Amino acid sequence: MQSEHSAIYVFNTHSDAEDAIRALGKSGFDVKKLSLIGKGYHSEEHPIGFYSTGDRIKSWGGIGAFWGGIWGLLVAPAVFVLPGLGVVAMAGPIVTTIVAALEGAVVIGGISAVGGALSMIGASKDELIKYDTAVKADKFVLIVHGDAEDVLRAKNELSNSRAVVDLQ
Repeated sequence: MQSEHSAIYVFNTHSDAEDAIRALGKSGFDVKKLSLIGKGYHSEEHPIGFYSTGDRIKSWGGIGAFWGGIWGLLVAPAVFVLPGLGVVAMAGPIVTTIVAALEGAVVIGGISAVGGALSMIGASKDELIKYDTAVKADKFVLIVHGDAEDVLRAKNELSNSRAVVDLQ
């Protein structure tokens, strides 16, 4: 059995995150191994409601072209209202980890459920603070899940992306 690994990238804008996801997809990377977390209000549209159709989501009233497009690519889309963060949209394998963090009340020293979920996939406490702050600052967190080869392949593909290198 192969060990689960992950790599986390932060993007300043939704278009930078979407470009990275599309580049990975075009390279043949399995986009079902990607998760994306970001605040859900980056457009003039506001969600009125949503419903799931299998692992895809539909919305009433719109959630913006970005999340609608991303939800067409990634699995397990969800929207949460999280204390300290507000409305947070996400998709990918991280959704089940977020649910587990919420159900198990995994919150570390004032870190949100997002930080709790990232701790569950191996992020250090210092990294948790940076990623939590990034989401609060309306940035987008992209997580690559998989084995060591998947993570290395994504790293090579994303080496020229607009990922934020230093979050300090």
